[in-house]
Amino acid sequence: MISSSSRLPLRRLGRTDLEITRVGLGTWAIGGPWAFGWGPQDDTESVAAIRRAVALGINWIDTAAVYGLGHSEELVGRAVRAIPPSERPYVFTKCGLVWDDRDRTIEPRRVLRPDSIRRECEASLRRLGIERIDLYQFHWPDESGVAVEDSWAAMLALAEEGKIRWPGVCNFDVALLERCRALGPVASLQPPFSAVRRRFAATELPWCRAHDVGTIVYSPMQSGLLMERFSAERLAGLPPDDYRHRGTEFQEPRLSRNLALRDAMRPAAARHHTTVGELAIAWTLAWPGVTAAIVGARSAAQVDGWIGATGIRLSEEDLDEIAGAISSTGAGEGPARP
Repeated sequence: MISSSSRLPLRRLGRTDLEITRVGLGTWAIGGPWAFGWGPQDDTESVAAIRRAVALGINWIDTAAVYGLGHSEELVGRAVRAIPPSERPYVFTKCGLVWDDRDRTIEPRRVLRPDSIRRECEASLRRLGIERIDLYQFHWPDESGVAVEDSWAAMLALAEEGKIRWPGVCNFDVALLERCRALGPVASLQPPFSAVRRRFAATELPWCRAHDVGTIVYSPMQSGLLMERFSAERLAGLPPDDYRHRGTEFQEPRLSRNLALRDAMRPAAARHHTTVGELAIAWTLAWPGVTAAIVGARSAAQVDGWIGATGIRLSEEDLDEIAGAISSTGAGEGPARP
């Protein structure tokens, strides 16, 4: 159950019965080292971040089986079980990335076979220590050759059995969304969306609005790029196994363009007495049809650093200014303004 005393704004996720805060805690980084990890992480700080987020009113946690190859889900489970039942957040997780336990450095395979989906669901329930997953999503489209209709039928069956509350997808295009919807309702789409990665606003977002599908966007601060302290020097100093060393947006000439956009957003942030990071989150929430944003944190202090984004209301002038900065810097691709 969710506490009725949540102090943060709520919005209904599509046609579901889930009323969620406009930001949720993302737990990718707390999983620790794996093929797409963020380097070493302290488990005590991870649990503290989850508890701080819930204490501040956030009522949903986003995780995935593959984050840390099961470790993130274990930590979420540990933290949630220590919270009184009436105050526990919703738990959202994902399936479809299958790893090799013999080598944590190998990139997981994208597999959505019905038998694999069911095995992953049971494993996630065990790691999380819960009886039902509130939102269960495909992490990526399948690459093993199975038809998406067979995959989606398996998800709908899990909902019928009560193992999951609502089924959703991540990183799907409109064609795949249509094929799923033909079999049964799609509760949500989880796409990447930031002032740098904007293509979703031209394609999937209009479709989701037309069909009342909830959208929970990820990486609104572009994995830390749209934060005051990020720099080429800081990138160079990240642990060698931090995935950002290989990330497209962290390579030149994109890196310099993205940092120039970050700097161009400073005046708007100053007017709102906030940080560029919080402004970047608020920019994603300003788009009609965006239900909420997933924001990561590896410590309680990091949660404190972006929780204020839900209270920022960007004016037409703010949006014009940011659109101008996007145009002048040449950062990213996609529509520049709601």
